[in-house]
Amino acid sequence: MTEPRNSENRIKVLLVEDHPVVAEGLSSLLQDYDDLMLVGVAGSVAEATAIVDRICPDVAVIDYHLPDGTGTDVADIVRARCSSAAIVFLSADDSDERLIEAIEAGATSYVLKSASGEEIVGSIRAAAAGQTAIPAGTIASALAARRESARQRAERDRLLGSLTPRERQILVLMISGADNLAMADALHISYATVRTHVRSILTKLGAHSQLDAVAKATQMGFED
Repeated sequence: MTEPRNSENRIKVLLVEDHPVVAEGLSSLLQDYDDLMLVGVAGSVAEATAIVDRICPDVAVIDYHLPDGTGTDVADIVRARCSSAAIVFLSADDSDERLIEAIEAGATSYVLKSASGEEIVGSIRAAAAGQTAIPAGTIASALAARRESARQRAERDRLLGSLTPRERQILVLMISGADNLAMADALHISYATVRTHVRSILTKLGAHSQLDAVAKATQMGFED
């Protein structure tokens, strides 16, 4: 615990957390530190908006998942109304995507709910001091993961987009477990024509067999 400060020197903190038990625990934690002053607790985007319309926090500690929006919605509102406020995201979601969204929303820190009380308070103090608590290496890693995910999505779209309407029909039947004869009967085409389409599907998907093609198409999220 720090030495007591007067209200003008204390760090004004807004807490945005929709889980009552978590909000209560965090409120109790913050009130144990004399250099912090809890100026509001909100359980939704709307409640947070109402609070920042009355008072600007020095630091907004924001959960990502809220009943009427996301933490990025709150961050946008806080920054629009209180330009000097710092943003700390507090979430149970440790995915790269959430981290990047927090950074894009102007967060200086992204703290997991599994963090200790001292870590949370340390992030608030660092944010109030204008420090960024997200390591550059972590940001670079998250951005690299996003680029790789985008590349994979683009490749998936390219592969599935290369299939003709008839090939897509056959692929649907392959996924359902139909053999070549059954597919020929279902589509009223010859067995030889089915084999030609199957070979084309395998080539386009880079598959070695019909089973491999089914597995790859399923992994890509193929739907028809």
